[in-house]
Amino acid sequence: MKKEHVLDVLEKELEKHLTEADFAIDWHPKKHQFEVLVALFAENKDQEQIEDEEGVVSEEEVIEFEDGILFYTNPLDVIDKEEYLTTIAFDRKKGLSREWLREFARYLNDVLIEGQNDLFDFLTDESVDIFELKWEDSVFEQRLEAIKEHHFVPYPKY
Repeated sequence: MKKEHVLDVLEKELEKHLTEADFAIDWHPKKHQFEVLVALFAENKDQEQIEDEEGVVSEEEVIEFEDGILFYTNPLDVIDKEEYLTTIAFDRKKGLSREWLREFARYLNDVLIEGQNDLFDFLTDESVDIFELKWEDSVFEQRLEAIKEHHFVPYPKY
């Protein structure tokens, strides 16, 4: 039987807990990094013109919003943290615990549920000028404090 690794457990937890968004995991083995990419969708009934942060204007009937979380192992990596919802450093040799990954998936789901509501407000309420997901490190850390035991799964070898 194949031994599970961080990416396997993470995928299972995201499949179990994400209710409001599509996701993908993009692994960069040579950099020892991976990204969790999430996408929210909302109907743009009035086909309002919406401009993204890069200045691209869309009038599509369905709006897709994407964001990502970067997991990385090298503290010397140059990372543009503005490009991500959040970035998470971890120890490649130790991996991450199943419990940590489960709480990550649960908190990400909460962020996405709130984000889906905010996206709807953005599309229907003219007083809302911008939309972005909101990740609160302090809230996530507080939730992690409730974990009593950690069963670590390794980072994958390639």
